[in-house]
Amino acid sequence: MYRASNFVPDPNQVLLDAKPLRSLAPMFPAPMGVNVNQSSTPPLVCVTPVGQFPAGFGAGNLPAFGSFTTFSATANGVSCTGTSANGAIDATPISAYKTRSSISLGDDDPYSGNQTLASGRKARRGRPPGSGRDGPNGKVKRPKPTYKNFVAGKELAFLSSSSNPSPREIVEAVHMAFEALRRRHLQMDETQDASRRADLKAGAIMMASNIRANTGKRVGTVPGVEIGDIFYFRMELCIIGLHAPSMGGIDYMTTKFENDEDSVAICIVSAGGYENEDDDTDVLVYSGQGGNSRNTEERHDQKLERGNLALERSLHRKNVIRVVRGFKDPFCLTGKIYIYDGLYKIHESWKEKTRSGIHCFKYKLLREPGQRDGAALWKMTQRWIDSPATRGSVLLADLSSKAETVPVCLVNEVDHEKGPGHFTYTNQVKYLRPLSSMKKLQGCGCQSVCLPGDASCACGQHNGGDLPYSSLGLLSCRKPMIYECGESCNCSTNCRNRVTQKGARLHFEVFKTTNRGWGLRCWEPVRAGSFICEYAGEVIDELKVNLNDSEDDYIFQTVCPGEKTLKWNCGPELIGEDSTYVSADEFEPLPIKISAKNMGNVSRFMNHSCSPNVFWQPVQYDHGDDGHPHIMFFALKHIPPMTELTYDYGVAGAESSGSGSRRTKNCMCGSQNCRGLF
Repeated sequence: MYRASNFVPDPNQVLLDAKPLRSLAPMFPAPMGVNVNQSSTPPLVCVTPVGQFPAGFGAGNLPAFGSFTTFSATANGVSCTGTSANGAIDATPISAYKTRSSISLGDDDPYSGNQTLASGRKARRGRPPGSGRDGPNGKVKRPKPTYKNFVAGKELAFLSSSSNPSPREIVEAVHMAFEALRRRHLQMDETQDASRRADLKAGAIMMASNIRANTGKRVGTVPGVEIGDIFYFRMELCIIGLHAPSMGGIDYMTTKFENDEDSVAICIVSAGGYENEDDDTDVLVYSGQGGNSRNTEERHDQKLERGNLALERSLHRKNVIRVVRGFKDPFCLTGKIYIYDGLYKIHESWKEKTRSGIHCFKYKLLREPGQRDGAALWKMTQRWIDSPATRGSVLLADLSSKAETVPVCLVNEVDHEKGPGHFTYTNQVKYLRPLSSMKKLQGCGCQSVCLPGDASCACGQHNGGDLPYSSLGLLSCRKPMIYECGESCNCSTNCRNRVTQKGARLHFEVFKTTNRGWGLRCWEPVRAGSFICEYAGEVIDELKVNLNDSEDDYIFQTVCPGEKTLKWNCGPELIGEDSTYVSADEFEPLPIKISAKNMGNVSRFMNHSCSPNVFWQPVQYDHGDDGHPHIMFFALKHIPPMTELTYDYGVAGAESSGSGSRRTKNCMCGSQNCRGLF
C-alpha cells in the first residue's frame, strides 16, 4: 500500500502541489426542467411541517423545521459548523448553493416550455396541459398532469406526525415521499410514453417545494443518514443532503478555516465512471473529474480546478470526506445500487496516464477506523449468494427442506440453541374449505401479457385502472386489495401482474436475535416495493380463535398498523392528485386470521417493530372477494443486506370486529418511537 510518507511516483505519475483557488464557488445543480434563480437569501427549510399553515405561508418561507445545523444569514450565505469523526472542524461554508426562497409552479408544467437545460440547449416545448394525443393504437392517452405547489395551505400526510422528529425520521419521511412520487410518475408515464425519467421528475418537484432534508452543506456525517444505507437513484442522495450534485461525482464547498478560505471536498460518488480501484473496502483510489468524454476528439487532460482542486486541498486540510460506492443492481441489468460507506480521508495524490491516453488525477483515500461495515458487508453477502457454504455459524443449510426455490439458512451466532421449536414448513395457506367452492373473479382476456393503460383489461379495472406493479415487479401503491391475474385469465405466466403467486426469490436467513428469539433477514438488498414473502399457515375459524389466542404467538390478523405503514402512498398530493392516505380511524380490518404455530414459512419469524421496514398487503389471485385473500409482505423502504425484516403487528388494544382483542406484550423493538406495547 502506498503511503504519503514513502510514495515514489513512476515516470507516468506526477505529484501534485497546489494552492487553493479562492474564487471557486460550487453551485448546486438545478433539477431538470426547473429554473432556480440565485438569491442572497439562504435556504431555511429542511422539511416542511405537518398541518394547516396561516395565510401567506409558502414553500420557501415556512419556519425552520428538522434543521440539524444552526443557520445564520451572513453576507456570504449560510454559517454552520461541520464535524468530522475526529472532532469538529471550525468551518463556515460561504458558497453553499442558494435557491429562491419560494418557487410556485402554478399551472405550468416544469418539464415543458422554453427552459434552458444545463447543456445550454433549449428544452422542447411540450403540449399544453389537458391536451391528449393519439397512442400507437389510435387510443387517446391521458392528459399530461400539471404540477402545482401544494405545500402552502394543505397538509401533506407523508410528513412525520411526531412533534419533535429525529433526524432519521425526517430523512425517512422525505425519502418515502420521493419514492411515492417516483412510483406514481412511473405508473402515469407508462400510459403516456413519456421520455423523461420518473426519478428526475419526482426530485424536481420536491426540490421546488423545499421538501428535503439537510439543506446546508457540511463536512462529515449527515444527520439521519447511516452507514450501509442504500439508494437506487442519484436524486435520492440529493434530496436527503448526502451528495448535492445530481450528476457530478465530487461534492465540495468553499469554506472558511480560521482566517483562511479554502475549497474542500465533502463527498464523492465512486460508481464506475472512471478507472477507480475499489476492490479493498478500506481503500479507494479515486480518479478526478473531467476529460473522460466518450468522444475521442473531446478527450483532454484533467485540470486542477473545481472538484479536483477541492480534493487536493482536502489532502492538505485532512478533512473527512463522505464516500458513496456504486455497485451493479443484481435484479436489474442496467441499474446501480449506491451504498453510503462512511468517512474517508485522502492520504496521497498523483497524476498518471490512463488507458484512454489522457492524464488523470488520482487520489488515494483510506477509510476512517471504528466505523460499521458498509461496502464490506455488501461484498461479504454477495460471496455467500455465490457460494452459500462460505456462510459461517450455520445450523441448517435449508430450513425449508426444499419447499422454497432458494434455500433458507438457519444461523445462530448468539448462544448454543440448536433451532426454533418444531413446526411443519409450508409456503401455502391451508383454508377451512376448498378453493373450488369459492366464488371466482372475472379474468382478463389479454393476449400474452397485460399492458398498462389497456381499458379492456379486466384485471386492470379491478385495480382501479392501473396495473399494480412496475415492469420490475415492484408494488406501485398500497391498496385495500390488489388483484393479480389468476387461472381464469388468458394472459401468460410472464404477465407483470403475476408477482406474489410465483413465491419468494430472496436468500433468507433465520437467525437468533439477542433478546427477541429468532428473527429474519436476507442476503440481498431489498428495494422499496419489492415482494418479500407470504404469511403462510392455517386459516382459523372465527368461533375458535378466542380460545387459542392466549397460547398462540403466531397469529396474524389485520389489526391497524402504525402510522408509518399507513403513509406509504403519500406524496402524489404534490402533483395535484387526491390523497390516498388512510388514517387509523378510517382503517377497516379484514375478517381473516392465520396461525403459523404448527405450520408456516419464514414469515413466522418476522418480529414486530414500531418503526418497521416491511408492510402487509392483501392480494387476490386464485379466488373471489370472499374475505380470504393472501397476506403478502412488501418492503416499506430500501433495506440493506443483513438488516432484520420487521413489520408492525398493530396498535396495542386494537380490536377486530366481532373477535375480541388479543393480549398485549411488551415491545422490545428498540426504536426511538417505540409504543411500549403491541
